[in-house]
Amino acid sequence: MAERLDVPGEWQRVSMRYALVDSIGSVIGWAVLGIGVTVPIWFANDQQLPMPWGWIPIAAAVVLSIVSAVWAFLRTRTIGYLQRADDLLVRRGMLFRRFVAVPYGRMQIVDITQGPIERMFGLKSLKFVTAAASSAITIPGMPGSTAEELRDHLVAVSESRRAGL
Repeated sequence: MAERLDVPGEWQRVSMRYALVDSIGSVIGWAVLGIGVTVPIWFANDQQLPMPWGWIPIAAAVVLSIVSAVWAFLRTRTIGYLQRADDLLVRRGMLFRRFVAVPYGRMQIVDITQGPIERMFGLKSLKFVTAAASSAITIPGMPGSTAEELRDHLVAVSESRRAGL
């Protein structure tokens, strides 16, 4: 059975600067882990110079940082959203694709967040919570003005749709 993913309309993609934000976060995480594993190995050594295998965690962290950075650029290309008449369709994922249709009338909270690295690149993440307790959808990597405009639009449309309930 064929998948029906050819939804009519123009998909909006997130900024590719988000790949840099995601890459920087990954590199920082792997660097902290690599150093955190390597330093105790060096201190546990009785000799003055570190053992050759004491560099393996750092080397692994460097390789994993490079792989994470490449993966971030590929993953960022898959994130997008489409505004339709009755709902907002959000897509993401390379290996495991996820398409979520959120009816406007079910949206309860529309929130914008911005971490320190996102702030450096002028990006924001739009998060909205629906009536279901476990569903929080996030669209990361949106330019600041776009995120604010979409938030205002979603709040206005969801208020008008809920009023009809």
